[in-house]
Amino acid sequence: QVVESCVAAAGYSVGEFAALVFAGALGFAEALYAVKVRAEAMQKASEAVPSGMLSVIGRREANYKFACLEACKHCESLGIENPVCEISNYLFPDSRVIAGHLQALEFLQANARKYYFTRTKMLPVSGAFHTRLMEPAVEPLAEVLKSIEIQKPLLCVYSNVNGKKYMHSKHIRKLLVKQVVSPVMWEQTMHSVYERKQGTEFPYTYEVGPGKQLGAVLKKCNLKAWKQYYHIDALEDEEAAET
Repeated sequence: QVVESCVAAAGYSVGEFAALVFAGALGFAEALYAVKVRAEAMQKASEAVPSGMLSVIGRREANYKFACLEACKHCESLGIENPVCEISNYLFPDSRVIAGHLQALEFLQANARKYYFTRTKMLPVSGAFHTRLMEPAVEPLAEVLKSIEIQKPLLCVYSNVNGKKYMHSKHIRKLLVKQVVSPVMWEQTMHSVYERKQGTEFPYTYEVGPGKQLGAVLKKCNLKAWKQYYHIDALEDEEAAET
């Protein structure tokens, strides 16, 4: 019943492929292959440069872009050419993930107070995903997506790149490639999905998969929408079926 009455879907980073499969835009096997190619290409790009991702919670005064600019200048002073330090994920008000060269992220952690960052934490990932350091992964993904049939989604699917609805198959092909080197606009996506006239009821929201991180983000972005949120752990259902 929930699936039949669903009006919109969105997926975080690689989860966008799952949302597009759910909406009938991509076949499951083809999407899985595209995800494999994407993952291998991003891993290869990660190994080329010592880089990572830093989760940041800042005060209202925090200027993330200025902090990134100063971190890049610091890297240049160390002799690093074309340093990268940029916002890679917009999570909720006052929370960002910054990604780039490891030296830049270490500089931000050391100077957190100066930039009004109240909390910083390195993420357990191997590279600076959703930044231009992932440029080498663009071509392999573009090639595989050219060979895959993509349909217009049967329901609204929102893109990570701009937080807006996908319009047609060419649009999907283009933005899935761009997503690899662009920040995940999740906070903006939440505003697009739940924007409605005052007094209009919020829809039920289901987070499908391991963890409840997207529910926690929704709570920070839109408390009223979060009150209709449920988490579905797909793995639990499988384990129950097996036993």
